[in-house]
Amino acid sequence: MKKTGAWLARYALEQLGIRYTFGMPGVHNTELYDELNNSESIQPIMVTHEAGGAFMADAISRTSDTIGTLVIVPAAGAAYASAGIGEAYLDGVPMLVISGGIRTDIPYTYQLHEIDQQNFLAEITKQTFKVDHHREIIPTLYEAYRIANEGEPGPVFVEIPVNLQLFTGEVDHLPTFQPSPGSGKLIESAAVDQAVQLLLKARKPGVFVGWGARFSEPWLRRIAEFLNAPVCTTLQGLSVFPANHPLHTGMGFGQYAVPAATNAFRDGDCMLAVGTRFGEIATGSFGIKPPENLIHIDINPLVFNANFPARVAIEGDAGKVLEMLSDALLREPEPSNQRSSIREEIQKDKHEYASEWLQHDSKDRVNPFHFFRGLRGSMADDDYVVVDDGNHTFLAAELLPVHKPGHFISPTDFNCMGYAVPAAIGTKLVNRDQRVAAVVGDGAFTMTCMEILTASRQKLGIVFFVFHDGELSQISQAQEIPYNRKTCTTLEGLDVAGVAKATGARFLSLERNVDVDQIMDKAWSMADENVPVVVDVKIDYSKRTRFTEGVVVTNLKRFNLGTKARFISRALVRKVTG
Repeated sequence: MKKTGAWLARYALEQLGIRYTFGMPGVHNTELYDELNNSESIQPIMVTHEAGGAFMADAISRTSDTIGTLVIVPAAGAAYASAGIGEAYLDGVPMLVISGGIRTDIPYTYQLHEIDQQNFLAEITKQTFKVDHHREIIPTLYEAYRIANEGEPGPVFVEIPVNLQLFTGEVDHLPTFQPSPGSGKLIESAAVDQAVQLLLKARKPGVFVGWGARFSEPWLRRIAEFLNAPVCTTLQGLSVFPANHPLHTGMGFGQYAVPAATNAFRDGDCMLAVGTRFGEIATGSFGIKPPENLIHIDINPLVFNANFPARVAIEGDAGKVLEMLSDALLREPEPSNQRSSIREEIQKDKHEYASEWLQHDSKDRVNPFHFFRGLRGSMADDDYVVVDDGNHTFLAAELLPVHKPGHFISPTDFNCMGYAVPAAIGTKLVNRDQRVAAVVGDGAFTMTCMEILTASRQKLGIVFFVFHDGELSQISQAQEIPYNRKTCTTLEGLDVAGVAKATGARFLSLERNVDVDQIMDKAWSMADENVPVVVDVKIDYSKRTRFTEGVVVTNLKRFNLGTKARFISRALVRKVTG
């Protein structure tokens, strides 16, 4: 039979269960967009910028059982989308990236958009493909989907030249998609047994979990409760273990963590780390020292011993390994360790830290503790919170309790500003019955705020809370001590109300602590009418997060004496002279 490449691509995406694609049409993919428009199961969505489309696709993969998919133009579109593709790659999020390509049936070079897209995207994708024949299109898209989801997930790129899309070509048959059987690597039972013995003998065991363990909460809970072990998370894995569990301590466990975590993990002699790479953010700029008896579980063996040596390394899917480990542990007598009062200690530390924030005088601005307490109270456990990259990210990590796995998402290792607005749109598209809140700093908001147009067009009732302090605060705070200057980190002239009006959103202003609950209720009431709402939050950033304080101390310690003296003397001189 003869089919156009565009028809074949549409057929494959329908077989894969794709519900939405994101991007913009251009000369090299108009035929594919026309086919997608004919689909009864796929909705192509035009975005204002391909980077926003990539963040939407990323969020779809994080908050649903379908894979986020881009359909973009080559070269420029791929370059713009690369921010979101890179975020998905470093954060372990599956994504299908489909691009048009230049014509391969003419002898001319210097065509429009002519670059080597395979090399360009190789560093931020698991694999790239360029289709040469019609019969390759369906199998290639099926293979791309398989690769994107297997092992440690990530984006896969497929280039379909425009001439293949436009013209018909011979294909033998139209294969239906058959999911790969979940084989995976055989888990080493000896390593599991060794881990069991280390945990049973430990006096002060602890559990550290990341995004890779997000489907493993039942087994994490069983293990933690059996061992009476405190549980902390990475930033990306903030939702992996419920914050309302008495053994939950917070993000991280070093001097950059909240007191409940710092105290609970002090002098620990055995750690179970699951689905974390011990990356820079997760470790407070590597300012931790895990115990020698470190048990590290991950699906990617390359993470073992990369930053911290593991006594036991177990390769495999987190859920499967933890199920084996919990079953083995529960066959043993209950351990007698020194953690009998740990729950009370955690609760006491959390209460004291909350009191510290409540006592902080935010003067005429909104105290972050009041904001996040109000946000939590206005949302159900299965609603979604999306944050961006910035100071507000770590305030959320410290002050917002997250109760359900996968219901808090953030950019992490690629660390893209501009993530939250489009990611909230992707989240709401596939979770229309849940509330979706985006919390975004004013700097990050300026990067992608025009995507609220997309939310308006799609009639999505999302509430965008803009933390408006007039600075790129995470960096400006880092500038204050060593430089006593804020170079290129102050923001002027942002009219949040004007952005709301320009994008078809409703607008509210939150300026005082006493108005938090009222404004929250009003915002959600507006959003229930299927319109986006922008809330301008006059936030107070004067109190530092524990994360910021800890990272500054950690990095300062790494400077030699001469460098420390230079930084301190320069700051003092500038403080005196201005």
